[in-house]
Amino acid sequence: MRTPLVLCLALAMIACDAEAPPAAEANSATAPLRATVSIEEVMRYMIDPPADAIWESVVTIVTDEGIEEIVPESDEDWEVLRGHAVTLVESTNLLLMEGRRVAEEGAVSELPGVDLEPEQIEALLAANRPAWTALTLGLRDTGLQAMRAIEARDLDALLVAGDVLDLACENCHIQFWYPDLSGQTRAN
Repeated sequence: MRTPLVLCLALAMIACDAEAPPAAEANSATAPLRATVSIEEVMRYMIDPPADAIWESVVTIVTDEGIEEIVPESDEDWEVLRGHAVTLVESTNLLLMEGRRVAEEGAVSELPGVDLEPEQIEALLAANRPAWTALTLGLRDTGLQAMRAIEARDLDALLVAGDVLDLACENCHIQFWYPDLSGQTRAN
């Protein structure tokens, strides 16, 4: 009875080992990172929504009927907002991955004349990777500032973090997304 049990266990271990990834891939320190989607998609689905949530978390609306304040109030509100900040912060790592294209093959600017074409942005990023890295890390730091304000439940600090977040986004867009003020695109 003991021999079949040992044999079954040995066969199960061999089968599991055959399905395991190679040691190099199993070790997260050496596993290759692979960009799956474009920078445009990371921005659209992972950066913009949490940024919008942070910007919309402290709002004052003035109408003829009076003033309405929109702020996080419940523990759940604050936790959801923290989730947005975490997503924003961690998504910046994805922006820094080598080999990630600006947009999918064949994509064009949705706002020609307002935004550069993807291949123009790609050239700017390739020509000035250190600036891209610095601006992306600045976005990360801004997300951390928002996270600290959320953790402290400090509405004033959250409002300031939202302003700094807007500035971080615009600083990057001015350098890499918009044509220059003269109407000409930047040289590589």
